[in-house]
Amino acid sequence: MPCTTILAGKNATYDGSTMIARNDDAGGNDHFTPKKMIVVQPKEQPRVYKAVLSSVEIPLPENPLRYTAMPNAVEGKGIWGACGVNEARTGMTATETITSNPRVLGADPLVENGIGEEDIVSLVLPYIHNAREGVQRLGELLETYGTYEMNGIAFQDHDEIWWLETIGGHHWIAKKVPDDHYVAMPNQFGIDNFDLEDALTSKKNHMCSSDMKEFIEKYHLDLSLNSKFNARDTFGSHDDSDHVYNTPRAFDIERYLNPHTFTHQPYDDDIPWSQVPEKKITVEDVKYALSLHFQGTNYDPYKSYGDLSQKGMYRPIGINRNDFLSVIQLRNDVPKSFQAIEWIAYASNVFNALV
Repeated sequence: MPCTTILAGKNATYDGSTMIARNDDAGGNDHFTPKKMIVVQPKEQPRVYKAVLSSVEIPLPENPLRYTAMPNAVEGKGIWGACGVNEARTGMTATETITSNPRVLGADPLVENGIGEEDIVSLVLPYIHNAREGVQRLGELLETYGTYEMNGIAFQDHDEIWWLETIGGHHWIAKKVPDDHYVAMPNQFGIDNFDLEDALTSKKNHMCSSDMKEFIEKYHLDLSLNSKFNARDTFGSHDDSDHVYNTPRAFDIERYLNPHTFTHQPYDDDIPWSQVPEKKITVEDVKYALSLHFQGTNYDPYKSYGDLSQKGMYRPIGINRNDFLSVIQLRNDVPKSFQAIEWIAYASNVFNALV
């Protein structure tokens, strides 16, 4: 699914909460996927998960937690749980479809009968108690069953946000969002600077597949000219289509949240994965950013005056095929029973409001 994600650490938000947010967009240009919000009780969670698209069957742990989800409203193509928060006040959003490159996919091909976006929320969210546990559980599932697509997944608790990206069929990396940073993610492999040593030892701010170092060395994947490892260069893409479809959306968020300091162009490949915003981020900011359509520029597809030669040149964030927007906010300034808020908007974000 083509989507856009924003993550905001607790020191980057107006009230000290962690926030993860994502647009879920329909895949084609001519349809909309109806979604619904549900609460899944522990007794309703199966003990063996059966995927629809890949037919993989996975035994599930006992004692699942109650959780919310945003599955497809029309049955028949799987659950597609999309996002939610569980009774341990741990949230996740899954997934942001991302990119890869032929060198990675040749080294670790995708797995036809693996797991994918259809399955991930149902397999992970009922069984985790914090963001790190989410990374660990999904990492184990990827290494065991593999995946048939490239995805990015966010996990949060009241203190931390972690972002995991799949690499080929069985590999993955994850990075903790710095507490004073925000992350803007279009449909492109995003993590840039990555500390492999930390990921393979203390795991303070980075995690990855246990054989990642050997995997990179065996297949000559590292493209860095110095000791500073760049995961985006190694595992991601810089295609012409990225410069029309993906990088412009990161640029649009950057120019909104860092209006006085952003220096990039819509087609730049080096827009940082995370940045410090120029002011504290509010829920309203997240909604506005995930509704952006290059307003104030000649790229605005709704522009009806002046120079129209570049109208609709780049793929906007707010688009007619937004299925829903979810902003999960985990607060620190209220009693535990009131910490979790899930803000929802359906359909095109240019014309809707959060509830």
